[in-house]
Amino acid sequence: MFRKLRIAILLFILATVAVGHWKSSARATAWNSTLHATVYPIAADASPLTRQTVAQLSADDFAPIGDWLQNEVTRHGRPLLRPLAIRLAPPVESLPPPYPTGGSSLSVAVWSLQLRYWAWRHDTAPGPRPDIRLFVLYHDPTIAPTLDHSLGLEKGLIGVVKVFAGRHARQRNAVVIAHELLHTLGATDKYDPLSALPRFPEGYAEPQRTPRHPQALAEIMGGRIPIDDRRATIPDTLEQTRIGPRTAVETRLTPPP
Repeated sequence: MFRKLRIAILLFILATVAVGHWKSSARATAWNSTLHATVYPIAADASPLTRQTVAQLSADDFAPIGDWLQNEVTRHGRPLLRPLAIRLAPPVESLPPPYPTGGSSLSVAVWSLQLRYWAWRHDTAPGPRPDIRLFVLYHDPTIAPTLDHSLGLEKGLIGVVKVFAGRHARQRNAVVIAHELLHTLGATDKYDPLSALPRFPEGYAEPQRTPRHPQALAEIMGGRIPIDDRRATIPDTLEQTRIGPRTAVETRLTPPP
């Protein structure tokens, strides 16, 4: 009897979480009101550069992401004014649980729950919880010249974003943050995981361009500007990126064809 009661309670909790997730996701991609996102900066190492970068951040550093999304929402025919408002929380003095590399589906599911619990415990922002929480980990490029993949979770609307410290990296960091932000809204990657090259046509900002190469822009979920069939460059700013048709459908900016 006790075992049945315990199972019933667990199923109730899981159902409650699932319904809450569905409601949050539906609201986030309805595009009829402003989405509220909060950036939680984290110094991922003890470098003075990293610590200084985190200490000197302001909400203005992330304003270009909101401006870019406003332009893209308008370009896709949505009349919403100010689709995204970004707030900056005080720094978080803890690192999120690491992603289980090469893990099973079960270990990834457990990690997802651990991340959401960790995010709840380390929410440094006062006031109501935002729609989207972006935990941005800053790294000194002299210590970590390459970074592991960032992650954006639709379940929980949480992003774990890995970027470089230093003012010079601000604009490229905005590209990475916008990419993960769209993951939380249901967008999928549109590049080959082995070569990192954008997939044609969904990973191209202008797939109908003639000649096809070189492209002038990057599809935000494709991640790079295709130069030819074997080369692509990382965009320097969000102005060099677009939300392509497939991504617009996935995030419900536009209806399915």
